[in-house]
Amino acid sequence: DLPQTLQDEYEGFLNRQVIEDFRDFADLCFKEFGGKVKNWLTINQLYSVPTRGYSTGADAPGRCSPKVDARCYGGNSSTEPYIVAHNQLLAHAAVVNLYRTKYRFQRGRIGPVMITRWFLPFDET
Repeated sequence: DLPQTLQDEYEGFLNRQVIEDFRDFADLCFKEFGGKVKNWLTINQLYSVPTRGYSTGADAPGRCSPKVDARCYGGNSSTEPYIVAHNQLLAHAAVVNLYRTKYRFQRGRIGPVMITRWFLPFDET
């Protein structure tokens, strides 16, 4: 979850400032907990915030176009999900780069959480 302060201050993942702040927070976590944590997750379900938070408004911060849902407090469902997804990927990349260049000695693993669906074939054909 994004701290509310960052959402209020500069609209969170809509602003590229979040990339630097995300990296700085990860740097603190790596420094403080890197000796104990070996599996680092950068962003959980990369598609959830852009689609549910900025396209449909179903999740925080509840942004979408009025045509999608009149209850949304603002937003543009045509552009904002793409901006947010792009900034999330840049934030993820910045954190992975930080870990690989500064904290590799901790011998941990790092990556995003990707949600998947499991399907079984109807039959063997």
